[in-house]
Amino acid sequence: MAEHEPTPEQLAAIAAENEESESVNYKPPAQKSLQEIQDLDKDDESLRKYKEALLGSADATAVEPGAPNVQVTRLTLMCDTAPAPLTLDLQGDLESFKKQSFVLKEGVEYRIKISFKVNKEIVSGLKYVQQTFRKGVKLDKSDYMVGSYGPRPTEYEFLTPLEEAPKGMLARGTYNIKSKFTDDDKHDHLSWEWNLNIKKDWKD
Repeated sequence: MAEHEPTPEQLAAIAAENEESESVNYKPPAQKSLQEIQDLDKDDESLRKYKEALLGSADATAVEPGAPNVQVTRLTLMCDTAPAPLTLDLQGDLESFKKQSFVLKEGVEYRIKISFKVNKEIVSGLKYVQQTFRKGVKLDKSDYMVGSYGPRPTEYEFLTPLEEAPKGMLARGTYNIKSKFTDDDKHDHLSWEWNLNIKKDWKD
C-alpha cells in the first residue's frame, strides 16, 4: 500500500507548531587562552588544584599543529530497541550521508549522542543546532547548549534529551536533517546533513 504523504498545508502546520519565539539574553565571557588561565592566581594552591581538575594537566602543545581546536568525530542515534547501533563517522566523507538514511521505527524513544574532542584552547558555549526538513519545508529547529570544555586527549560526549520519533501514517517518510556544531563566537566547527527515514518497523 502506498504511503500517505502529508500535504504542504499539513507540513506548514507542523512547522508552525514547532516555531519558538523565545530569545536568550546571554553574554559570552571574554576569551582567555589556556596559558592565561593557568597563570591566573598561580600562587593560590587550592585554586591551582581546582583548575588542574577542571582543565586536566593535558599539554596542549602535544596536539598536531594543523588540528582544529574542536573536532566533531561521531554522531550516534541511541535507541534501546534498535537492532544495531546507528553511527555516522563525521571524520569521513560527509557528502555520502546525503545519499543514505537511518531507519527509525515510528514512536520509539531515542537520543542523539555527539562525540567530540577539544585540542588546544578552552571553548565556551558550545551548541548543537539541528534543523529538520521534509520535502523542503522546515518542520523544526532545536538548539542544545553543550557547554564549555577544556582541551584533553580523550573525547567528550554530549547527549540530547530523550525524544520520541513521530508516529502515524502521515509521519512516516524521509526527513532531511541539517546539523551544526557551533559556539559563542559563531565558529562553525562542523556542519553536516543526514537523513532519517521513519518507518512502521525497523525492517519495513
